[in-house]
Amino acid sequence: MTNNCAIITGATFGLLSIIFGAFGAHALKKVLSVEKLASFEVGVRYQIYSALFLILIGYNANFELSLISWSYYLVTIGTVLFSFSIYLLSLSEYLNKNFKFLGPITPLGGLLMILGWGCLLLSVV
Repeated sequence: MTNNCAIITGATFGLLSIIFGAFGAHALKKVLSVEKLASFEVGVRYQIYSALFLILIGYNANFELSLISWSYYLVTIGTVLFSFSIYLLSLSEYLNKNFKFLGPITPLGGLLMILGWGCLLLSVV
């Protein structure tokens, strides 16, 4: 794991957040319920938070510390599980697909993100 990997992952998450946010605000606004659109936007919001987190540690953290590497992996995997499960759950009616099996994945992703932030905290304590 290197600092550049964190920056690349963060930039990719950021790029996708802007694309998904614009897609949600324009294209999905017409086809999703207010509730589903709000849920989709939560996924986008947490993805951009993770993007900024990863860029921040990429530029500032010492990846020789195992807690920083753990922080990177936990936040990255957690974001994919959290945000992307929300995207699919929000789009399930529109796509006419049953993604209900992803319901338990969302809180697992959130837990991993929390643990990632915790690892960052522990790395400086």
